[in-house]
Amino acid sequence: MASDRPIRLGVFGARRGAAFIAQAAACGFQVVAVCDQDGGAGRSAAAGCGASAYADFDQLLRHPGLEAVVLANYFHQHAPFAVRALQAGLHVISECLACATVGEGVALIEAVEASGRTYAFAENYPYMLANQEMRRLYQAGCIGTFVYGEGEYIHPMGAEEFVRHAPRADHWRTWLPATYYCTHALAPLMFITGTWPESVHGFVLPAAADDPCWHQVPHTGDPASCILVRMAGGAVVKLLQWNLRGHGNWVRVHGSRGLMEKLRHGDPGMVRLVREQLGEEPDGPTEQTYLPRWPEAGEQAARAGHGGGDFFTLWHFAQAIRGGTQPFFDVHRGVAMSLVGIQAHRSALAGAAPVAVPDLRRREERDRHRHDHWSPDPARRQPGQPWPSVLGEITPTPAQLANAGRMLAAGR
Repeated sequence: MASDRPIRLGVFGARRGAAFIAQAAACGFQVVAVCDQDGGAGRSAAAGCGASAYADFDQLLRHPGLEAVVLANYFHQHAPFAVRALQAGLHVISECLACATVGEGVALIEAVEASGRTYAFAENYPYMLANQEMRRLYQAGCIGTFVYGEGEYIHPMGAEEFVRHAPRADHWRTWLPATYYCTHALAPLMFITGTWPESVHGFVLPAAADDPCWHQVPHTGDPASCILVRMAGGAVVKLLQWNLRGHGNWVRVHGSRGLMEKLRHGDPGMVRLVREQLGEEPDGPTEQTYLPRWPEAGEQAARAGHGGGDFFTLWHFAQAIRGGTQPFFDVHRGVAMSLVGIQAHRSALAGAAPVAVPDLRRREERDRHRHDHWSPDPARRQPGQPWPSVLGEITPTPAQLANAGRMLAAGR
């Protein structure tokens, strides 16, 4: 397509979609349509950018001249809408998760392949400044072969904030298995090293009895998890995610010749590089801590949310569309990261036993898993399938429901 014309973009999900609307013009898009099941929210977001408003996704897909769509709807519902958009001939950028079951992952990959369109997984944490610098360092051979990594995404919420994000007792945040929210922790490590997940051990951390927030509001899942991932090539990764105290995100990468990590304190863009240079001729300092420069488009990225990530996900999507290619975070990586969370829940329910992560780049693996719709989602759970919590079935108490209702009413 012509490189001097904005790509006509539709946004599905006005709340999270607002971040994409804000970055669209700088990334080469023109937002022409906004869709939200809450008609008022959709109309308000559309009016703010001069777009058409829809309350029905199929109407959005039929918007005249539409070329691409952002899926910023609920966390666990992206894959079916992505398939419909791809079948309509549109390019797709999808928020996390890419798929909520292994079978959905198969269907999504095959829909992308059949469409010939670009699919981007909108994982924004890899594009924070420190993570982009660590990718550059790794590709330059500064720390040798990848041996071990750690990724953390910690996002505690008070009861009032949680209710604002999850205003209904059946909202996905109330039941989501704690392992599923793993892509913010895993994606930077995959981006930096280029490696692929092969198997997982999942550990889930149920809420402590004295937690002053978790037990105030309806929950049928668990607050946090730790996942050990065996990567292709033999490296091991530890992921820690979700509702623990100590808000923040962090990445560490150990190689055969050095260590690099994002600083836990101070400027979040700072990188620490350690090379003891044991058994080799010294060629630089043993340790450096510094603020790197943005590799590209830094001025625009610095103004965006999630440390610049909200800009780069959309920017790389536009570059891929114009080049007729797939971005680094394509459908295969998006699905693989999503499967880590799904398979880690399986592992946690089996006492942290190792569980393979199917490599759906392989057609024989797809055939084995295309009907795998194992799911703890209360809306689709079948007899014999798992509950969201490792403790089994949890029913919100009348007191929790009433308390959430009071908090929601007070916040309006």
